[in-house]
Amino acid sequence: MKAAVIFGKGGLPQYVEYPEPSTRNNDEILVTVKAVAIKHFDKGRANGEHYSSNVSAANGQVPGGDGVCLLEDGTRVYGMAVSGMMAEKAIINKSRIVKLPDELEDSIAAALPNAVIGAAMGLRFKAGIQPGDVVLVNGATGFTGRVAVQIAKHYGAKKVIVTGRNQQSLISLTTLGADEIISVAQHDDQLKAQLKAIHDQTPIDIVIDYLWGHTAEIIFECLKGDGSYTNRIRYVSVGSIAGDLVQLSAATMRSVNITLTGSGLGAWSKQQVGLLFTEILPEMFQLAAERKLKVETIEVELVDIAKLWSLDVPSGQRLVVMI
Repeated sequence: MKAAVIFGKGGLPQYVEYPEPSTRNNDEILVTVKAVAIKHFDKGRANGEHYSSNVSAANGQVPGGDGVCLLEDGTRVYGMAVSGMMAEKAIINKSRIVKLPDELEDSIAAALPNAVIGAAMGLRFKAGIQPGDVVLVNGATGFTGRVAVQIAKHYGAKKVIVTGRNQQSLISLTTLGADEIISVAQHDDQLKAQLKAIHDQTPIDIVIDYLWGHTAEIIFECLKGDGSYTNRIRYVSVGSIAGDLVQLSAATMRSVNITLTGSGLGAWSKQQVGLLFTEILPEMFQLAAERKLKVETIEVELVDIAKLWSLDVPSGQRLVVMI
């Protein structure tokens, strides 16, 4: 079969002939792959930078952790891979598949799940979002952040505040449900003043953070209390594009009713992951099929994988390899 294969840690995937994978037990099935999104998560695992990486370059590895595929009977499903997904054939686990609505395009179905996982799991299970909550999405101009804005509104958020660097992308988020936009490109003092004014007027209940780093330090400073009663704040770290480490004042933790947690592989329970496949993803796929959840994709071909792997994609869009 044809596949994208990475030989050596940090190498670019090559379009080559590669052995077809085989199942190892009755929980696994061989599928025909139709579409796979190129995600930061997959790149991080492939080059050994993600904490869940297990890079083995002895015989090369096929990247891609999930995608749209066909079962033997022709049923079209989204599936999580056991073997690498960026190939004509792959192995998936029977318990980690979702049947797709007929109206939903392959490219959208392939691009959406990673963003849903990065948004809905944090909002629902870590933040415990409730109707009427005020939500801040830190780093909302990326693909996952744009999905997070829409899911927060779908889950009943009264107000969604978004931050980002790209002003045009920030403005476009107002069409997806954002109520307030904040540029992180402005001077720290201006950023603090704008964020503090919003928090004073409509206290922030939930922070979904894709940036971390210095922007998180500023947010924590703006959330710090003065000894008065405060609302309950749930701060959820999902990504760390702006840096992996922060300085966090103990005074902040003591002065406000805040819970700091993370949402990612290893942070969810088995039951929560089960609900992802039985409830969350089916609902989000249906919303996308009905055009109530909107994403932008760029369709590309597997044969061009080497030059596409490091391509600079426009803000808020996602490359999807069509196979």
